Amino acid sequence: MESTQNIKQIIKLELPKIMETDPEIHDFILRLTRKQYADRNQTDDRIERLFDELKRDREISQIRWEENQKELRELRLAQDKKWEENQKELRELRLAQDKKWEESQKKWEKSQKEFKELKLTQDKKWEENQKKWEENLKELREMVKSISKLSQRFDSSIGALGARWGLHSEASFRNGLKAILTESFSVRVERYEDYDMEGMVFGRPEQIELDVVIYNGDIIICEIKSSISKSEMHVFYRKKEYYEKKHDLKVNRTMVISPMIDPLALKVAERLGIETYSYADKVNL
Repeated sequence: MESTQNIKQIIKLELPKIMETDPEIHDFILRLTRKQYADRNQTDDRIERLFDELKRDREISQIRWEENQKELRELRLAQDKKWEENQKELRELRLAQDKKWEESQKKWEKSQKEFKELKLTQDKKWEENQKKWEENLKELREMVKSISKLSQRFDSSIGALGARWGLHSEASFRNGLKAILTESFSVRVERYEDYDMEGMVFGRPEQIELDVVIYNGDIIICEIKSSISKSEMHVFYRKKEYYEKKHDLKVNRTMVISPMIDPLALKVAERLGIETYSYADKVNL
């Protein structure tokens, strides 16, 4: 085994030198190894075929590239054409918009001018009206002063006349109603007068007056006035309570007869159960 290894070692070391110096050994080695390597001619053929294939591939690639370039140029031309068309449409649109804007601007300026003219006219009319108003107001104030002077002269006499007229009207109506009820319906009508020492009605001692109607045993308390307010309605109800307490009697009906009853007084009457009448012919016994 050692001799075989030695021989292999010697061959590895010496064979390259021998092949360089000894042609026979060189040829012999080549013949032995020819099957392991391609022949030069075969190699050259293979290389030629490879070059031919590369050339054909390059020619095909060139043709395809040129076709692609042609398509790209055509596409660019189409895109440039579309771009120019779009630019043309855009310019036309801008021109149309500019024209509309100019027309709108002219209309706006015209409207502003008309508005200013109208405002000047209105201001002028306003000044004229204001001047007339001040003149009329001055005349009116002078007229009011004159009327005030005249009214001051008659206020006291008219007020006194009104008070007397109201009292006389109430008395006349009371007397007429009393005559109708007593003569036509056999009803007893009394004028009740008393003095409230405890101040139950007015909060202080005061004279109390009531119209009392007695019909078939029923007691009806009446208040006949030319007008009645909310507070007077409350006072009338306290008079009724005073009458019941003082005489230990139950009042069956409570009514107010007046041509002018305050709306607030009507609400009080409705809450307290007081009958209200504006005309004598509406009184039902």
